[in-house]
Amino acid sequence: MTQLRQRMSEDMQVRNFALNTQLSYLQQVSLFARHFGKSPDLLGREDIRTYQVYLTNEKKLSPGSIHPAIAALRFLYSVTLERDWAPEEVLPLPKKPQKLPIILSAEEVQRFLGCVLDVKHHAS
Repeated sequence: MTQLRQRMSEDMQVRNFALNTQLSYLQQVSLFARHFGKSPDLLGREDIRTYQVYLTNEKKLSPGSIHPAIAALRFLYSVTLERDWAPEEVLPLPKKPQKLPIILSAEEVQRFLGCVLDVKHHAS
């Protein structure tokens, strides 16, 4: 285990992170480092941006799948490496698309209620 990985693990333990969160963060940082073939402490803002573009455009990950990677990198750079730049500016979270609920038309509601046999179950 590298010193950086050990320190990040200890930083998460001190903050009482759940074991699954710790494992996920360590895995995400490892994937980030492997993508560039360098230690994360040697990588900077532009590398982070490049990685985010890679996750979005080349791997075609959904915003929900990108969030753990961003959270792990935010923790690494702000807590473990104590970088002085604001992580939310360098590591923005992708916006999750909002899905509209399915609304039944008046005709569909009438057809649905028409299938209900007992009158007491009808909505008034």
